[in-house]
Amino acid sequence: MSQLHAVPTAVTDLEIGMFVTALDRPWIETPFLVEGFYITSQADIDEVEKYCRFVYVDVYRCRLGAGRRNSRVVGAAGLKGATIPLPQEAALETIKFRQRSATAIAEMFPHRKLKPFEDASSFGEELAVARPVYAEVLRAYRQMMEAYRAGGRLDVAGVREVVNPMVESVIRNPDACVWLACSKDEQSYTWGHSAGASVWAVALGRQLGLPRVDLQRLAVGALLLDVGKLKVPEALLLKRERLTPGEFQLIKSHVEFGLQMLDGTGILSRSITDMVEFHHERHGGHGYPRGIGGNDIPVFGRIAAIVDCYDAITSRRPYAAPMSPSHAVKQLYAWRDIDFDAELVEEFIQAIGIYPAGTLVELSNGEVGVATAGYRTRRLRPQLLMVLDRDKKPHASPRPLDLLTVTHDQDGKPLEIATSLEPGSFGVDPVTLVV
Repeated sequence: MSQLHAVPTAVTDLEIGMFVTALDRPWIETPFLVEGFYITSQADIDEVEKYCRFVYVDVYRCRLGAGRRNSRVVGAAGLKGATIPLPQEAALETIKFRQRSATAIAEMFPHRKLKPFEDASSFGEELAVARPVYAEVLRAYRQMMEAYRAGGRLDVAGVREVVNPMVESVIRNPDACVWLACSKDEQSYTWGHSAGASVWAVALGRQLGLPRVDLQRLAVGALLLDVGKLKVPEALLLKRERLTPGEFQLIKSHVEFGLQMLDGTGILSRSITDMVEFHHERHGGHGYPRGIGGNDIPVFGRIAAIVDCYDAITSRRPYAAPMSPSHAVKQLYAWRDIDFDAELVEEFIQAIGIYPAGTLVELSNGEVGVATAGYRTRRLRPQLLMVLDRDKKPHASPRPLDLLTVTHDQDGKPLEIATSLEPGSFGVDPVTLVV
């Protein structure tokens, strides 16, 4: 979304011909699957009003008369002084974490002893272990899906067996699994999304200091968030146009379907079923299926909501391009106390960093690299693996660069990250790089 061209506009001020470029909530919570659309009728306005209080309108793409457009832009800009809360994207440099005592987090988990984890391996060491471990998680999940389609029975034994090695890898050093989770294509979205959400959930649980048994529950729960979609027609899940109300309702029913499918699987953990049941509830009470909010949402459900959303918006889906990880982090930060628990959002950002391992970035000198380490503690100056020169030509072999120690380029100019790039930009796939 261009910040220069997009103007916050109350839904009640929408007019036919306006181009909606962003919403006041994640796209995945609405039937508007194409990220950006024209208002073509009053019915469109009525439909938007069901889900949003305000939207962002791209003033350069509106199909209004010049005089009306100008007056409307002034009116929309005036919303900035109104009472409607506008979640603006935060600048990465301005993301601040509230000071909190360990007691504040412990209160979320009153019956658990929280203990911080320390890295026990380097990124390079852990990546060699994590590659086959993560591949096994993907294989087991895909096999579970195929078995259900063939026999109509959900067998979770396979995925339960493979999560423990992945959990242990994240405990030793999250960098490797985070790197692998950042790369997935559109064709593998269904199982790649579930595996990615599983990694993010364990990384957040590790940040919170949860015991191993809870990290294992988080891993399994995140893998099973969307199993109910196996009962939804695949053509509907892949639809690129706006969903009808009936179609959107059917997709929302995947939560109920998932809970039904878990019956008889041997999963008795309330933490896991909470993740499946509540991962589409929202802090402000505007989620589904119950429409509950705040602390009424179980904490494992709140964690599931964050990791499900983050992985979805950073993935290439049939109906939407991926956000860069840093853009997604800014969005999550903006959605605190609106869609997601603020405390958990901030802990999640602490866990994965602003430039998670595997994030493609372009430096101020035009070179392109991939974040590898240091992203959790050195938020704006991580360690990188440089892959393209300033002309976007591949280096003979990737070379490491530590932005904490290398502060200027060869011309003596300050060297810093200029922007993060969408996954796959310039044909770079981090997973294929030799580290």
